[in-house]
Amino acid sequence: MTIRTLLPRLGLALAATCVMPLALAAPAIGTLESVAELPIRPGNVTATADGRVFATVHPLDSPSGLQLIEITGSDRYAAWPSAELQSDADTRGDKRIDAPLGITQDGRGRLWITDMGLNIGKTRLWAFDIASGRLERRIVLPEAVAPKDSFIQDLVVDAERGWVYLADINNPALLAVRIDSGEVRRFQGYPSMQAEPDAQLRVGGEQTYFGGQPAAVGVNPLGLSADGETLYFGAMTGTRWYAVPTRLLREGASDRQVQAAIREVGRKPVSDGAATDAAGNHFFTNLNQDGIDWLSADGTLRPLVRDPQLNWPDSVQFGQDSWLYISVNQLHKTAAFTGAGDQGQPPYRIMRVWTGTAGAVRR
Repeated sequence: MTIRTLLPRLGLALAATCVMPLALAAPAIGTLESVAELPIRPGNVTATADGRVFATVHPLDSPSGLQLIEITGSDRYAAWPSAELQSDADTRGDKRIDAPLGITQDGRGRLWITDMGLNIGKTRLWAFDIASGRLERRIVLPEAVAPKDSFIQDLVVDAERGWVYLADINNPALLAVRIDSGEVRRFQGYPSMQAEPDAQLRVGGEQTYFGGQPAAVGVNPLGLSADGETLYFGAMTGTRWYAVPTRLLREGASDRQVQAAIREVGRKPVSDGAATDAAGNHFFTNLNQDGIDWLSADGTLRPLVRDPQLNWPDSVQFGQDSWLYISVNQLHKTAAFTGAGDQGQPPYRIMRVWTGTAGAVRR
């Protein structure tokens, strides 16, 4: 029901020359807002339809004893779901979160995180009921499919079919995990998962290094179609966005069959994060240009927003309506990148941008 049809029912008239502002008018596409400014680095971020915002704390940040937080104000946060699940050097173990990064939600009201286990040597998935904070599922990935030198970061969830899809950026691979059994399929070796030689990571116009070498990072950002039939992926230092039928990963197709079914969807920037909306639009962090880019369903890639505050936009994920939430963490200034100590300057940020598109996929 519109304002124009509602007012007559209330006995009011809407004059043709009325200039009363509509409080619910949508923002302009590309409108960027600050959600929170933080003294610690958010890793990835997710926001619920009713406005709750959660973030992992990046494992490359200085130790804070926090791994998973809820944003409670413009400069406030709290351990979530409890302080007892967070860990430090004295409390690490199977019962506590260790080194999480990826975070998302499913259509059953659960919040999922990837826990890379960089300190305890095992990769795990955690799922919590968002309303209560109750632990719903903890899946340990076998070392055969998640070696100790893995960096299994991004994830998307299809709770309707009962699967989680993951990306390993260190040993470039896609993983499909069956939620009820913990069974894992690993697919690797395809060139599209590798860093592209000509794709350079140049934050602030300068060559970005990792471990003393120009940063070259394999498959990382993921997206999932609204019907759950297509998994989208691309290398972080890559300029192409690919798609593969999820059925092949779920149903045990051979690597050759999976490889033959991969297709290129379109172009993308050098990006750490991506999100696919319910209409098939794709949104990417653009690390080299302090921005977010939009690949529309017709294959056109265009800028959505550019802003110097987007200083290493790490992840993107839809919250309410068309608001795309962004974690911004100056990751290139951590000791792992600089080789000379942490050069980051707080605040680190959670931001959001209005896309005007279909918004979240929750399966």
